[in-house]
Amino acid sequence: MAALVLRRVALLALILLAVSLLTFAIANVLPGNVAHTILGETATPEEVRALELRLGLDRPIVERYAGWMAAMMSGDFGTSLAFNQPVAPVLLARLQNSAVLAVLVLLVAVPLSLLLGVVCAVFQGALVDRALTGFAVVAFALPEFVIGLTLILVFSLWWPILPGSSLVGPGENPLARPAALVLPVVVLTLHQLAHLSQITRASMIGVLDSNYVRTAELKGLPPLTVIVKHALRNALLPTVAEIGMNFGYVLGGLVVVETVFSYAGVGQLMVMSVSHRDLPTLQATVLVVAAAYGIGNLIADVVSMRLNPRLRS
Repeated sequence: MAALVLRRVALLALILLAVSLLTFAIANVLPGNVAHTILGETATPEEVRALELRLGLDRPIVERYAGWMAAMMSGDFGTSLAFNQPVAPVLLARLQNSAVLAVLVLLVAVPLSLLLGVVCAVFQGALVDRALTGFAVVAFALPEFVIGLTLILVFSLWWPILPGSSLVGPGENPLARPAALVLPVVVLTLHQLAHLSQITRASMIGVLDSNYVRTAELKGLPPLTVIVKHALRNALLPTVAEIGMNFGYVLGGLVVVETVFSYAGVGQLMVMSVSHRDLPTLQATVLVVAAAYGIGNLIADVVSMRLNPRLRS
């Protein structure tokens, strides 16, 4: 198992290297003058030249990439052009905010998804199965910004019991205002719930039809024991893999939700860095988000191997 984990870690390192190459190329090998693009049409030649020297655009691209990667690996993410301060503390604060939201969503969505998926599989074809599956399809089909704006309209304007903004001040703990996190958590939970519950349902249906589950039933074991101890353990493998993918998504892909609710997370930081042409912040953010996806998948692989020893070979 240790050898498999090491291979996964090596693969993750290669993926991050490829992402860094692609990100740096997109940011630095675009047509036209990068510094002029960042500053806009009103920039003077002196301002453009000063920014070129600041970004190291006067050096060969290979040398710039090597210097950027060496600085990144040492913890120096550069200086933000929008905030005029080091990128690392800004990114770390936003990453912590997104991590709080991601953990809350997973703590709510994963147990509910498993419960609903098992219920739908056990009562396959019944009214409860059709109702929950229909709800999951609708929740997954609706864009997140539609659900978010609808919740703001209902619970912040028509029935003002929850804040419509989840704005977090610099250095503020998001958990200090739990009411402000309710709506974004609900939006993300609905999306995750719809996806994970249907994966669990499909996996459970296949496992419940297997011979070893029928044997456990013929032995007279209680239905709850058969479902939890014998069926659910093997049905969890596809769900665990999706949870690993979703952790990376929830952590770094919250562009829409964080923008709708003005939540100061990594997704909103990515949007701001694009709109302000803040290349150092954008490059660092993309690399950190890619690492979050990779680490989520690595954790999912380890858990899957623990659940199913056959995957270790």
